Amino acid sequence: MRPPATDPMKGFRGVCAGLLVLEAIVVLLGVLVVAKFTQGALNPVAITVVLVLGVLMIVASGLQRRPWGLGFALVLQAGLLATGVFHFSLLAIGLLFVLVWGTVLWMRREVARRMARGELPSQQQ
Repeated sequence: MRPPATDPMKGFRGVCAGLLVLEAIVVLLGVLVVAKFTQGALNPVAITVVLVLGVLMIVASGLQRRPWGLGFALVLQAGLLATGVFHFSLLAIGLLFVLVWGTVLWMRREVARRMARGELPSQQQ
């Protein structure tokens, strides 16, 4: 008896969850670095916004199994880009992660395309 085929999108959801945790760490550490080396660059409102965004990224990593989890993660990317109004380094972090998310979404599209055509190794007899 042949084992059930694996769901390639399950692996993709794991990649997204891991990426969100990594991004939260980078964002939260980025705030510490900016606050330490650029005195007065971030006001309490900016720090609060970025801290909430980092916590939301961690929460979103656990929500990737939901149908709307990816959409929530992408909204957080827009939020990260918006923090660029507080400091240019936050914008740089946001742009870097937009590139990473773009690559991950491109790979997801390719896997979905190959899956629709039956070309994945798990679909071969």
